[in-house]
Amino acid sequence: MTETHAPILDHLATPLLWLDDDGRIADCNAAFCTWLSVGKRRLLGLDINQLDHEAPRLRELCRQCRFAEDRMHAHRLQVSFAGQSEHFADAVVVREATGWRMEWHPRAEFDGADPALALPAALSVALKGLAHELRNPLAGLKGAAQLLHRKTADQPQAQALVKLIENEVVRLTQLIDQFMNPAPPKPHIALNIHSVLETVRQLADAEAGWSVKLERDYDPSLPEVLGDADRLTQAILNLVRNALQSGASAVTLRSRAEHHVQIADTLSKLALRIEIADNGRGVPEDLHEQIFLPLVSGRAEGTGLGLPLALQIAREHRGSLSFRSRPGHTLFALLLPVPEVTHDSV
Repeated sequence: MTETHAPILDHLATPLLWLDDDGRIADCNAAFCTWLSVGKRRLLGLDINQLDHEAPRLRELCRQCRFAEDRMHAHRLQVSFAGQSEHFADAVVVREATGWRMEWHPRAEFDGADPALALPAALSVALKGLAHELRNPLAGLKGAAQLLHRKTADQPQAQALVKLIENEVVRLTQLIDQFMNPAPPKPHIALNIHSVLETVRQLADAEAGWSVKLERDYDPSLPEVLGDADRLTQAILNLVRNALQSGASAVTLRSRAEHHVQIADTLSKLALRIEIADNGRGVPEDLHEQIFLPLVSGRAEGTGLGLPLALQIAREHRGSLSFRSRPGHTLFALLLPVPEVTHDSV
């Protein structure tokens, strides 16, 4: 691979990497640099082990490709540059005349099973009964909030909290109505994901009190995304509540751009990556493959419904929900594709 090929390969959306016979990066295309969020000059000459979280897994794949055109496939590799955010991908390693070519196919960390397929009809009936029972306490909350609103007319901070309660009661009532009487989903409209995140943060802050530190780490340059603000609020709030219930003392809401990422069977040039990170107990290892299934919970008092609903909402938005977890560090990542702007829509 020589530099003269780079302009042609830079037009490809697939991240590509070339290694020399010593396992050092000889070249890469623009898609690979964009995916890792690092400049090409910083990558050239780097030992592949320095990107490999499971070193020497990539070296081992190269060693197995000993003859020209030998090809090896690897699934769910984890790579990052200089301690930055981890990236996950399937990879194809091909032996060339001098060194190896690596094709990367970015993926989410842990794809969950489809809760819609796993949720039996009997459970659906039970949930509708539960939704019906929730109407009365919500009506009581609405009345109490209205009374508080009148009694705190001269207290701006209290008024702001009361308004938050009133808005949540309205939103939950609408969700129950939709659940009891399913209607076609609302058309998705352009929205600022940070408005959704701020609503979630305020709600979580009111629930958690002083015991939990809620931090923001937003990328203000992110474009708008098409979606349903209420549904996305519900999904992200479920993820934050999951963090709070795990005993976390710190929760971070983070937004980033993700380039050339595979979501299900579609390659998206640009997606928004929303991360909820916490320092709680983590997801028990024996539940990693089942955590998105209904009624699966790591807590005795847990309902096991919050994460399946979050996954369902992610898929309603043609996105994905994934996670990785160990004691002291859990991260849920919601990927939302940003539609490409065509000449007709400009």
